[in-house]
Amino acid sequence: MKNLLFVISGPSGVGKGTLVRLLMQEDTSLSLSVSCTTRAPRTAEREGVDYFFLSREAFLERIAQNGFLEYDEHFGNYYGTPASFVDEKLKTGSVILEIDVVGALKVKEACLAAGREKPVLIMICPPDLKTLERRLGGRKTESEEQRKERLARVRYELEQKNGYDYTVINDDLQTAKRALQAIIKKERNA
Repeated sequence: MKNLLFVISGPSGVGKGTLVRLLMQEDTSLSLSVSCTTRAPRTAEREGVDYFFLSREAFLERIAQNGFLEYDEHFGNYYGTPASFVDEKLKTGSVILEIDVVGALKVKEACLAAGREKPVLIMICPPDLKTLERRLGGRKTESEEQRKERLARVRYELEQKNGYDYTVINDDLQTAKRALQAIIKKERNA
């Protein structure tokens, strides 16, 4: 069985975080990648579990040393996937990276450019836009303006699915989880 990097992404509200948690509970051979960030830790966030918290200088130094599979800046803070952490985890099992669509495509490009094993990209899609809109509204974690911004981004993200190896429709959580498990098993045994 091969150890592979599985990149799971999709629009906000599609249920990718819930699906990843379910996968991790049932398959102990999977590790979840931990990202680096320059933002301050939030209450109850733990170093090395939720994020690796770096100074801006340390983050920029890692960029200069090609230490990230991908990175980006949002609202004045950097976020990135540390290549060394992923490489270390791949020695003992497969790794799941839950990341946005832009980051996923950057990871694919970086792995191929560095001669690494090609990651397996899986996009989680909503059954339809109305369902996604309802899910986002039901979270009640964002203002109406933020929700509209997220919905505007959904179309762009869904248009990128041709760059992915698989798409999974999350219409039913257990069915989507089984589809992900089947993909992981197939790829690891290929």
